[in-house]
Order: sequence, then structure tokens, then C-alpha cells
Amino acid sequence: MNKYINLERIEFVVTMCCTGRCRHCSEGSHHFSGCHIDGELAARAIAEVSQHYNIKSLMTFGGEPLLYPETVCTIHSAAKAADIPKREVITNGYFSKNENRIREVAQMLADSGVNRVLLSVDAFHQETIPIEPVMIFAEAVRNTGVTLFLSPAWLISPEDNNPYNNATHDLLKIFTDKDFYVSEGNIIFPQGNAKVLLAEYFDENSSVANPYEEDPKQIRTLSFEPDGSVLGENIYDTYILNIINNYKP
Repeated sequence: MNKYINLERIEFVVTMCCTGRCRHCSEGSHHFSGCHIDGELAARAIAEVSQHYNIKSLMTFGGEPLLYPETVCTIHSAAKAADIPKREVITNGYFSKNENRIREVAQMLADSGVNRVLLSVDAFHQETIPIEPVMIFAEAVRNTGVTLFLSPAWLISPEDNNPYNNATHDLLKIFTDKDFYVSEGNIIFPQGNAKVLLAEYFDENSSVANPYEEDPKQIRTLSFEPDGSVLGENIYDTYILNIINNYKP
């Protein structure tokens, strides 16, 4: 196989559609769009890649991936069938106002093999996303037996005393009072909306690297875009193993 690629992880940006309009979003002010990845093509790619690489984890996120829960579940069912041990979803938890639908989707995730949900709760998400349906979703996921952690976005650092972090701590307490656990979350970096709307918190004379960018000569994560793009090609046009073999940094 390709000397530049030693895969351990697969990621799918299921869609760029989102129910939030967060000022810290690294993708900027993207618009609603019906574009989402084809679940069956994604599942085929997972099966083929897993035959040649020891994939340890798979993640689906967005945008808000649970706007297309059937697609998410098709992907995770394929990951489970391929014996990928860590199968995660990152979601803001707000994809429906209907309590029955929220509980239905939580059960769908469990049935498809998702074994960890990272729920984005913080001052930035809750500027535009109501807390009530998010709590219903969190409780529904917990009731299925799937592990759920809150995954907040921190400004500067979790310890920094700024209004956004203070509001985030208050929001998290609503959940921790109900015995939900909080992961370390992530630190906001100056890209997209954050670079403009939170500029006062960043030093314009210093550059902060995107923590999610990989060395193009040492690819360990296969990252699919909603339109099927990956490694400069597209699974709608080319088999994934051919894309991997043809890749050059």
C-alpha cells in the first residue's frame, strides 16, 4: 500500500448543515445545504479500508450529523461489522424538537453500534441552541447504555477566566448535577468565525496551528467530506483503495 499512509482512524463529516450558528465555528458562516455523504458508499469504503488497515476508531460529525441519522447509523453499522472498536459521534444534540423522534434517534445510534457520544455543550453552542431538547437527547442516550460525555469548547484554556468560559461552567453544571460527565473538550483556535468574532482573545502576531491538520506525508486519519471528497479525489468516482494507492503529498 501507499508509503505515505498508515491508517488508524476514519472520520466522516456527514454534512455541513447545522442547527447552530456558533461564533467559535472553525468552518465560518456556512449556509444550510442538503449535501450529505452517501451512507452506502461510506459503508463500502469502511469495509474495503478495514481489510487492509487496522482501524482503531471511527467518528462521524458535521455540521450537525444527526440531521441525517439514517446515514450516521449506516456508517456506524459498517464500522461495527468491520470490528472497529471505537465508534463515536460528535453532536450538538439539537436535530429535532419532537421528543419521540429524539428518543428514537438515540436508540438508532445504540442499535447501529455507536459506543460513545460526545455532546457539544458550552456558551457558544447555547447562544443559538436551546438546552431543553439537548438534555432530552442526553438522557435518552444514557438510557440506551451508550457512553455520553459533554465536550465543551474552551476559550484560551479551561482555566482562563473569561465570560465565555464562565458561562460554559454554568451550563455544564446543569448536566453534571444530573450525573453526566465532562470530557476535556477542545481549545478554540483562530479559524473561521472564531478568527473574526473572537479576535480580541487571540494574538494577531502569533500563529496557532490547526490541531486537526495532519502531516501530508504521514496520513493516519482518512477524512471524508460530505460530497465524498477524500485525499484529493472522490469516492463517488473512484474506489477508495485506488484513491489511497494513487495518493501523493
